[in-house]
Amino acid sequence: MGYSPSPRPTFSEPTHIRYADVTRHLWGDPVAGEVSDWIYASTDKIHQLLFGLPPGGAFRHSDSARTIFAADEVLYVISGVMVLVNPQTGEVHPVHKGEAAFFRRDTWHHAFNYSSEPLRVLEYFAPPPSQGTSGRYAQTKPNLTEPLYAQDHLLGQWPIQQAQIRAGDSIRVLRREDTLWRLEGAEQQMLVGIQAATEHLTTGTIELLPGRKSDLHVHGGDECLYLLEGTLNVYAPENDGQKWFELEPRDGFYVPQGAAHQYWNMSDRPVTFIFGVAPHYLPEQA
Repeated sequence: MGYSPSPRPTFSEPTHIRYADVTRHLWGDPVAGEVSDWIYASTDKIHQLLFGLPPGGAFRHSDSARTIFAADEVLYVISGVMVLVNPQTGEVHPVHKGEAAFFRRDTWHHAFNYSSEPLRVLEYFAPPPSQGTSGRYAQTKPNLTEPLYAQDHLLGQWPIQQAQIRAGDSIRVLRREDTLWRLEGAEQQMLVGIQAATEHLTTGTIELLPGRKSDLHVHGGDECLYLLEGTLNVYAPENDGQKWFELEPRDGFYVPQGAAHQYWNMSDRPVTFIFGVAPHYLPEQA
């Protein structure tokens, strides 16, 4: 099977992306494994998708499906347990529900579903495939023919050298204690938890308490979000068409760079969602 690019759904205005309408895609081959993708958006700035593996499933790589890209990536586990491996270094990182993994460009990666339920992982990827950072870039890299799944050379050094070893890891597991917290807004403060923030990509989580709303705001890049729980309303007052949207869990939403928008929780239950913004989070960075 030769390489073929994945679909790239793009939008020009604030858009509600219902789960039922998300672009479905299957990639891989019998050697690398076959992976189900739900591609929410793939613009010239950001790529958001959900991928899935069945219990016991995995993706590795093959000569035609190499998993090494020229992008920053954040993988957030929605369900199941993902064991993420760098097969070049032998790093092995279990990532549980509600945790994420982060790595930068030129990081080989394999993933395994180490649970009895379907694995679902939300992925943010920037610079996006439209910039030549995914499959075609991977084909320019030498193929990795002898994958490692352990770091034998560390036996005899653990945990004595743990701090030094972890500092050199190519993959970082992001847990709640690793969050960079921000209070945003002048009228009503909104608690924003930043998972990762690089020159290419910022991702995080937001919980809106019942009856709360954010200030009207803009970002210095395209934003994609994914609703985890609750009912979220998004207000886009400058949109030419629809301005008021209502999202249910598993729905996504896209906001182009510079478009003003506001989050509302009109219900009596908390609303939690994940977001990614690329390339810049703050408008003054653009």
